[in-house]
Amino acid sequence: MFKLFGSKSKLGIDIGTASIKIVELENNNNRFTLKNYGLFEMKSDKNVPNVLPIGQAGEQRILKLPDSEIIWGIKEVLNKSKISGRDVIASISAFSTFATVIKMPYLSEDELAKAIPFEARKYVPIPLEEVVLDWSIIGVTGEGARPTVEIFLAAVPKDETMRYQSIMVGAGLNLKALELENSALIRALLGNDLAPTAIVNIGGRSTSIVIVSKGYARLSHNYEVGGFEITKSISRSLNISLEKADELKKRLGMKQADENIINEAMGALIDMMAFETKKTMSSFENSRGEKVARVLLVGGMVNMPNFLNYFKQKLGQEVFAGNAFARIVYPQGLAPAIGELASTFAVAAGLAMRDI
Repeated sequence: MFKLFGSKSKLGIDIGTASIKIVELENNNNRFTLKNYGLFEMKSDKNVPNVLPIGQAGEQRILKLPDSEIIWGIKEVLNKSKISGRDVIASISAFSTFATVIKMPYLSEDELAKAIPFEARKYVPIPLEEVVLDWSIIGVTGEGARPTVEIFLAAVPKDETMRYQSIMVGAGLNLKALELENSALIRALLGNDLAPTAIVNIGGRSTSIVIVSKGYARLSHNYEVGGFEITKSISRSLNISLEKADELKKRLGMKQADENIINEAMGALIDMMAFETKKTMSSFENSRGEKVARVLLVGGMVNMPNFLNYFKQKLGQEVFAGNAFARIVYPQGLAPAIGELASTFAVAAGLAMRDI
């Protein structure tokens, strides 16, 4: 998707709203081996989120930080983690992209290539001259004389693609492709599993919920509440620093013990995450007549004590931590930490698995 240019070793770079995550994988005959990984936590104004709406025709910029600071952060990860690869697939957040599934009359691929730009004008909220448009065929539905083709359609503003290219050049890297964050998650977590699945990706400043069926995102919902909002809630409730609040969040999590003083501060926001997840799942099930088979959670908060169990109780059904490293060979010395890595680096791992 959004292939820009044409080593066995590839980097997946996930530039999030609170951190930069890099995974380096080597592909030997479709067997992925973890070569390296690294994390850089970005510092920003305590009270201003990094996700900022531009307000013009639905356009949004993902990061508030200047490009020079992002470049510096990427270089820090490369140097400190001794990452040697230079070919990169980078993620584009759902906040700055448009993606949907459309249906069209059954046509040859050449005919579809000519027809899709005209059809896309009905769905893309900004002029097509200002976006990079990409599409892929999901499958053919219907029988008889009038079959239809399901198309996954995606568009990214050209200025965002140029911005990412500039950032990677500044960091001394070769940007091979840009990919939607959700597409990377689907590849890392689901592989060839086609069953309807809800993936909840809890980031630093925002949370995305995507319902996947037959390998493609069918419905997605994004809202600007993430781990940092929970940290701020704890900080305000207990009148402590953000650093201390974050330490308490990670150490105590949602334990039910009497000494856990942060449950109340965290509970309302996590309840909202569960409510938004349930609402998105219900919308999918009602519109498509399919039942969501499972719910996968990824992101740093998934590793908090008792978080999965608490989310399960609020959602009313079983949830699991997504394991992006299930199909990746890694050193045995990493085994004790692989659960945390597999959740935190899910997007970056999925990017590095992409064919280019």
